[in-house]
Amino acid sequence: MRNFDLSPLYRSTVGFDRLFSLMDQLGGEPAPQQSYPPYNIEKVSENGYRISLAVAGFAEEDLSIESEENLLVVRGEKKPEAANEGSAFLFRGIAARQFERRFQLADYVSVTNARLENGLLHIELLREVPEAKKPRAIPIGEKSVSKKIKQIAA
Repeated sequence: MRNFDLSPLYRSTVGFDRLFSLMDQLGGEPAPQQSYPPYNIEKVSENGYRISLAVAGFAEEDLSIESEENLLVVRGEKKPEAANEGSAFLFRGIAARQFERRFQLADYVSVTNARLENGLLHIELLREVPEAKKPRAIPIGEKSVSKKIKQIAA
């Protein structure tokens, strides 16, 4: 249970709704920690990332990857195996239970590739900030620009 009120921030800011919604979610009941399947998140370049999930025993058709707005969802559901006649498991230590793993993505991060290799599912991500959103230098003291603004305003 959170002990602070975010309503004044909603009234005095513009465009930060998503941030405050995330803060509201963090203040709620803690979600149970999921530990299966284990995963790594790597930074492979300045704007490139890789998520690697250990999915031993799963085939490509058992896995699904969905990318929604700022959310990556990886699901795995093992199809039931046909029982081999005359064989039975004495011990089953390789987990084959279904799972759903969610990753919150930052703005402008998209999935570029996914591959299954040696029991690891590698998901490649790339952060591409549009040119209009990149920082740019603003010249100081240009009189011609201010004259144009006054002409437009008039």
